[in-house]
Amino acid sequence: MFNIISEMLSYTFIVRALIVGVLVSLCASLLGISLVLKRFSMIGDGLSHVGFGALAIASALNLTPLWVAIPVCIIAAFFLLRLRENTRIKGDAAIAMISVGSLALGVMLISLTTGMNTDVYNYMFGSILALSESDAVLSVLLSVCVLILYVLFYPRIFAITFDEPFSQATGTHTKIYNITLAVLTAVTVVIGMRMMGAMLISSLIIFPALTSMRLCKRFLSVTICSAAVSVVCFLSGMFFSYVFETPSGASIVCVNIAVFIIFSVIEAVRKIIFV
Repeated sequence: MFNIISEMLSYTFIVRALIVGVLVSLCASLLGISLVLKRFSMIGDGLSHVGFGALAIASALNLTPLWVAIPVCIIAAFFLLRLRENTRIKGDAAIAMISVGSLALGVMLISLTTGMNTDVYNYMFGSILALSESDAVLSVLLSVCVLILYVLFYPRIFAITFDEPFSQATGTHTKIYNITLAVLTAVTVVIGMRMMGAMLISSLIIFPALTSMRLCKRFLSVTICSAAVSVVCFLSGMFFSYVFETPSGASIVCVNIAVFIIFSVIEAVRKIIFV
């Protein structure tokens, strides 16, 4: 096993993917807790489809993908929040509209320009080979910024997650912190898409949070557990991907599913024993 790990670390592109992947996993797992509890967890899926559309536009115009996708996803996050406040269009319906529309737009643009090639497959399902050195540097910087902002705003994020009306009544600018949460999610989704793909990136947001909630009940303990589960699942998925030559994104998701099932079984057994 140690020989395999040593062999993996001898490849620069894998080391690059591991560094970025661990940071993205941390960001996604921390943000995912609030998104799941606020019943807005599918925002990651919606923003990933928006990101795919933005990447298609960047490819058609020969622009740097990340520099196009990040501002587009941030604008989409603002738009989703506005739609969420609209009583005529609920949050899940808004995400569905934007998600399907962006995906269709991306496919149309690609089919009319470069065609369905390997790059498109990488955008859809992810590839560690698609992560260039410049993308890695930008991803690390953005991930560190997301983590720092999350730590700084942790008390406010906690407040708007559990009781937004009360927080607003006590003078907290809930809209600002909701926007902050959406922007951080948009950035995390975009920088994780290169490795996980538009179809799978939302798994990093949803699974660690749901898994940790099987056994942990306090917000802080869920946060710590979610971060640990996310990083362990990512590293395990990358290891299995290398050993069995399977797609990295799908391998990471499968490990997350397995860990979720294990935690669910432990929760069920614990309830039986302590009833």
